[in-house]
Amino acid sequence: MQITLTVNGKQYSNDIEPRMSLTQYLREVLDLTGTHVGCDTSGCGACTVSLNGAAVKSCTLLAVQADGGELTTIEGMANGNEMHPIQKAFKEHHGLQCGFCTPGMVMTAANILKDNPNPSEEEIRHGLEGNFCRCTGYHNIVKSIQHAAEEINN
Repeated sequence: MQITLTVNGKQYSNDIEPRMSLTQYLREVLDLTGTHVGCDTSGCGACTVSLNGAAVKSCTLLAVQADGGELTTIEGMANGNEMHPIQKAFKEHHGLQCGFCTPGMVMTAANILKDNPNPSEEEIRHGLEGNFCRCTGYHNIVKSIQHAAEEINN
């Protein structure tokens, strides 16, 4: 099946199997390996990307369902060599340890801040539901998102 997607500002057209997940498409066809496969059931959030402005878990979405859409992956967050403020905040405030969940956390954080530019700690924690980190205990992730909100709003 032929699909056309705009991914990180660039348009792609590919012939794919109709049963290919969006995660597989990104990783195997476009070689964008920043989107991670964690649980394959949409429970962990490691595969979160932005589709048409909304955070989605790409492991349970078929690539054909995204046909015609605009996608942003973790690779599309930076502006060239300049990290996005959310990425910088995760680095500066130790919002990552092993890094496996980080792409999904950053993409979810972007969605949180798009909907609420100045979220409270409780709102951030609620927005992160469905994204699991087994290393950090979330404290530094929340702190990172709060710092990113401050940076983006200034």
